[in-house]
This record gives sequence, C-alpha cells and structure tokens, in this order.
Amino acid sequence: VDVFQAWCGPCKPVVNLFQKIRNEVGSNLHFAVAEVDSIDALEKYRGQCEPVFLFYTGGELVAVVRGADAPLLQKTILKQL
Repeated sequence: VDVFQAWCGPCKPVVNLFQKIRNEVGSNLHFAVAEVDSIDALEKYRGQCEPVFLFYTGGELVAVVRGADAPLLQKTILKQL
C-alpha cells in the first residue's frame, strides 16, 4: 500500500516498479494507494514528507519501507512473496 497525503500525492514512479515485479512473479502481488487524511487507522503516517509503503500478508502488516528507494522496495517485495 502506497500511503500518502493529499498535499503530496501518491508515489507514481513506483507504480511502474510494482507492475514490472508483478509481471515477473505473477498475480500474488497487489498494489494499492491510501490517503492517510481519510483513513483513521493510518493516522500515525500523517505529516511525513516521504512516501511510506506498507506490506500486508494475510491481513497483517509484515513490512514497512520509508522513502522511494526502488532497490529496497524490490528486495522487500521479493522477500515477502
């Protein structure tokens, strides 16, 4: 989940990375965006000026990546898959 605030917007360049990885590994990878200002459960991520990526498996948070670090995101995705 790409967590963002309305004033900053979602991290659009990372969408291409997720699509590339999904094409390589299959349909187990799902990408979503969530605006923290409209979701109370994400309140702790408000006021940050960096993108935050939350990784869920079976409904549980299993990893968090702060910043648009493509190599770290790819490593985290592949590790979680």
